[in-house]
Amino acid sequence: MNTSWMKTRQTKYGSYAAVYIIVVVAVLVMANFLANRYSKSYDSTANKRFSLSDQTEKVVRNLKQDVRINYFDKPEGFNRGRDLLGRYESLSPKLKVDYIDLDKRSQLAASLGVRSAGTAIVEVGNKHEEAKMLTEEEVTSALIRGLKTSDKSVCFTTGAGENGVNESDPESAAEFKAGVERSNYKTQVLNLVSKAEIPKECTVVIVGGPRADMLAPSVNALKAYVEGGGRALFMLDPPLKIGKEQIADNEALVAMLAGWGVTLEKDMVLDTSGMGQLFQLGPEAPLATTYETHPIVKEMRQIASVFPLPRSILVKSTDKVNPEKLFDTSEQSFGITNLSSADVRIDEKRDKKGPFALGAAGTYKNGQPNNEGRFVVVGSSRWLTRGLFRSRAVGNHDLALNMLNWLSSDEDLISIRPKDPEDRRISLTGRQINMVLLFSVFLLPLLIVIAGVSVWWRRR
Repeated sequence: MNTSWMKTRQTKYGSYAAVYIIVVVAVLVMANFLANRYSKSYDSTANKRFSLSDQTEKVVRNLKQDVRINYFDKPEGFNRGRDLLGRYESLSPKLKVDYIDLDKRSQLAASLGVRSAGTAIVEVGNKHEEAKMLTEEEVTSALIRGLKTSDKSVCFTTGAGENGVNESDPESAAEFKAGVERSNYKTQVLNLVSKAEIPKECTVVIVGGPRADMLAPSVNALKAYVEGGGRALFMLDPPLKIGKEQIADNEALVAMLAGWGVTLEKDMVLDTSGMGQLFQLGPEAPLATTYETHPIVKEMRQIASVFPLPRSILVKSTDKVNPEKLFDTSEQSFGITNLSSADVRIDEKRDKKGPFALGAAGTYKNGQPNNEGRFVVVGSSRWLTRGLFRSRAVGNHDLALNMLNWLSSDEDLISIRPKDPEDRRISLTGRQINMVLLFSVFLLPLLIVIAGVSVWWRRR
């Protein structure tokens, strides 16, 4: 028997096996190296629960300096932190995350004000900002606070029946004020009746739905403020005269805005397209689904914004302002001009048909390129009431804060923000629970037993 031939064949097969093993090991090592260096994942959940928002991606990818997130927890809780913070780290090489044992580094935790496990501290240079909760909204907010180099203030006017910001009623803009503060702006209330002057610390002034006529000194102060380089958001409701709903014409304020190329019509827009039924709304709350190309709305995609009881807006260029429309209603909308009757009816012969612009933005050219005035006008103030601003099913939240970012020259923050995790629990009635119990505990096991007995009977 030729044993040399057998040895040769065994040697050859052994060599092949060794090469295969080396190749497989090399592939696994390379795959593991690439996976660690270039972390990629795909989120197949319907609500993109495991994906970071546009705002977070924009902020992290555009980092110009090193940022470190210190996550304090017990070792068994580190995986909970990695689920979120690992996604931040994969966006930019300038962001690093340290997972710190709270018990072993208690002195460091105390120096940074950490009081409980599961706390993230964002470190930017010498600044340390705490995320109050381990959520994307809180971590991104802390990151933005750390990156900001100056404080900015938003001033809400009062004195002419504007929407309150410190009240708990449904018409209050308190939720909007809280959202402004979460976006790292300081807020204050500005009474233009007691003193018709805009303080220098006001980065943005918000006039939210005055129900009474603003006095001439107040209007003049706003005009001088914007034309001198200030920033302002004006929200004016239609001048309804129905029962207790008495809203002044505010002719002086309307005339000031018309001088900047934005004319507020004396009408109320109704939308008969039926789109509002998707959000359990009627025709008196038109939806804006068509957005223009202005920086405020360019990120708004496939999401509708709701504007209850709005008035339409016309825009045209003037010598110093070239205003732009922001969004339109549907073609099946009408501008009702009878604002003194509780019986709202569309007169197709008299009332104009849409689409209508409900918002506009403009820049006042005062000859100072680095200090030009900016303003936004919206034909409704009710779109920032508590329920609509809080809801993430519509775009009011992102749209309002994008306006604020543009007005304050924080264009890099204009985006779609983190959304609350969607509650996708299944709600069952008592009868449905009993049916599930009956099927899973009794019927399904019984069917398996019957099938087994049937097979046994045929084979015996």
